[in-house]
Amino acid sequence: MIVPTLNEAAGISAFLQQPSLKGNDGIEVVVVDGASTDGTGDLAALHAHRVLLAPRGRARQMNMGAHAAQGSWLLFLHADTVLPPRALAQIQAAARAGRAWGRFDVAIDGVSPVLRLVSAMMNLRSRWSGIATGDQAIFVRRDVFDLVGGYPDQPLMEDVELSARLMSLRQQIGKPACLRERVITSGRRWEKRGVWRTIFLMWFLRWRYWRGEPASSLADRYR
Repeated sequence: MIVPTLNEAAGISAFLQQPSLKGNDGIEVVVVDGASTDGTGDLAALHAHRVLLAPRGRARQMNMGAHAAQGSWLLFLHADTVLPPRALAQIQAAARAGRAWGRFDVAIDGVSPVLRLVSAMMNLRSRWSGIATGDQAIFVRRDVFDLVGGYPDQPLMEDVELSARLMSLRQQIGKPACLRERVITSGRRWEKRGVWRTIFLMWFLRWRYWRGEPASSLADRYR
């Protein structure tokens, strides 16, 4: 399990002690910190198997973690996301069924009831298109991850681009496993910026990305 972090001290200890990880000796937890200034790395070291320091940037951090991890499968999880109780068993079942990669459905935790609609639309869109987002806890067989070159070194849409590259090989590796078990992710990003504002911003950025605008330019718009 690869966890990119940046200034997550407030929640990293609880995240690394979530119930789905307890008793799962088959999961190696690798935290890759992007030079946090709040002591995230020190706190993570109390619970993770390994803590690495990487140049800031989620794609770079996840690629470093993938390179350092020992497992034949890689699970990428954001530090504000909780796995379902049987996550490891679900991934193992997908592997036995011949799937080379996949993701979970997601539920966004927050006050606004609109977030339930956002979650439903994300899951439906992903199931229809095969494109997953980082909030959905992407998992992939290591050799397949290496085959597509890992995450692209870009500041935004790295999860969308990875999914697109994997989908381009669907004749060779098959379609993703779209697991209906739900990860729970924080709605803080939506609620901080405003739910509707964030929805329209993300739609706009995705549309511009598919039209060929560089991720670096989109990252400036996102910030």
